[in-house]
Amino acid sequence: MTPPRDGGTTTGARPPAPDSAAVSTWQPLRLRVFRTLWIAQFVSNVGGWMQTVGAQWLITQESGSAGLIALVQTAASLPVLLLGIPAGALADIVDRRKLLLAAQVLMFTAAGLLAALTALGRMDSYGVLALTFVLGCGTALMNPAWQAIQPELVPREQIPSAAALGGVNMNLARAIGPALGGLVVTLAGTATVFAVNAASFLVTLGALATWHRRAEPDPMGAERILPALRAGNRYVRNAPRVRRVLGRSLLFVPCAAALWALLPVVARQRLGMGAGGYGLLLGAVGVGAVLGAALLPQVRRRWSSNAALATGGLLFAVTLALLAVVRVPWVVGLVLVFSGVAWVGVLSMLNAQMQVTTPGWVRARALAFYLTIFQGGMAIGAAVWGKAADGVGLVPTLLIAAVALAAASLAGLMLAVPDSPLDRSVSMHWAAPTMVLEPAEDDEQVLVTIEYVVPPHNADLFIESMRAMGRSRLRTGAVSWDLYRDGTDPDTYLEVFLVASWKEHLRQHSGRLTGFDRETEERARSLVDPDHPFKVTHYLSARKSPPA
Repeated sequence: MTPPRDGGTTTGARPPAPDSAAVSTWQPLRLRVFRTLWIAQFVSNVGGWMQTVGAQWLITQESGSAGLIALVQTAASLPVLLLGIPAGALADIVDRRKLLLAAQVLMFTAAGLLAALTALGRMDSYGVLALTFVLGCGTALMNPAWQAIQPELVPREQIPSAAALGGVNMNLARAIGPALGGLVVTLAGTATVFAVNAASFLVTLGALATWHRRAEPDPMGAERILPALRAGNRYVRNAPRVRRVLGRSLLFVPCAAALWALLPVVARQRLGMGAGGYGLLLGAVGVGAVLGAALLPQVRRRWSSNAALATGGLLFAVTLALLAVVRVPWVVGLVLVFSGVAWVGVLSMLNAQMQVTTPGWVRARALAFYLTIFQGGMAIGAAVWGKAADGVGLVPTLLIAAVALAAASLAGLMLAVPDSPLDRSVSMHWAAPTMVLEPAEDDEQVLVTIEYVVPPHNADLFIESMRAMGRSRLRTGAVSWDLYRDGTDPDTYLEVFLVASWKEHLRQHSGRLTGFDRETEERARSLVDPDHPFKVTHYLSARKSPPA
């Protein structure tokens, strides 16, 4: 690393974005590519919910085992927990459009095979679970890439609106899909449901085919999967704002999962409703999702993200408590409208924060952590609340979940998610290093040292600023970082960081640093004695380096 004395240049910088709070929720739908992909995603989501109904019904007819029926959700969700983070790394190192196309082909093949074998009478419960697992693998491969392309489809100021529309998409499909699936099973059989789901993937394939993405190949070549996984893990660990978003997700999702886990029980036991009535309750949540998306720009204009997230969590907690005490169906429907508002509001804000906070080179990996926490929180939370309802009863469980969510929402205020924008444009402010020895790119660690002379009156502020500098080094490729002070000359400091390989260090030079990293460096180096320019040195392993 040889930082320029004049501060260097920044490439890829964007002009200041308009206030995103003033952007209409529906504005991204005016963009043809976003609109096409959003509609295709909706069709696919509806097909997915129809597929779940068909799979559960086929197993009910074939074996009647409650345990096997419950495993349908497990088979669909488990791949996301197992493959979500590796899929995020893959989405950052290959063309995301091609990865999405491959995932759709995999899911179309599995759904088509399921439809064909069912029509031929050759499908049993275990076959359904196996192919549902394959469909889940396709979903796991698709999700991080799908989330990561959103900033490519809409301007930065429209990302919160795009995230809100994603929530509307999911909740409307959740409301429509099961009811439609049940109707098709009744009229045409489970094979037809599976065939409809297979056709939904063709719709998405067609939509992706119309998107002519301009892929910009990495001049250094694609990362390998294991180093990419380690780099993503280091980034998340050393990005405070990302950790705060993940923490808020962890506080909200497992408690809020009580609604989805127990709503069928509420419909059947407390309201005396059948499948049709349950579908209407899901429809009320969908209506709330649309309303929440429409209200989100006004909420963001008037409240900070921190306050809005806490308020959304408290509103959802109130709806859980009301579900425990209200037994009038139309009142429950009204309560669920408010739950839809809160659900979409909270998740849209968290999702948007993840998308605008992370730079392009690692965005899919960071989003994979978010999606894994979401899926894991839903799965574990649903299991816990379901077990609790069996043990202590439905009403106490809903009240416990409400209190837990209210407490978690208030505790989340201590994990403040700032609203100030971060400059995530690529910054090329490190000059190319000049070396006498020729480093081995892949397997040779690099030790970088930078010597600073700092006036005594700047010492405390310099040390504090260097802590932020250390996080920047670790986010972008360093495996360790530290700052030392000369015992014989207290004004002299030595920054030391180790990078896993020379190629990884070159990636810091050629695309991982952002405008925010540059600001962090400039803040620390403004405190250095201008009469003693800092000195940068690269050390290669003496055991591996060839002689000069």
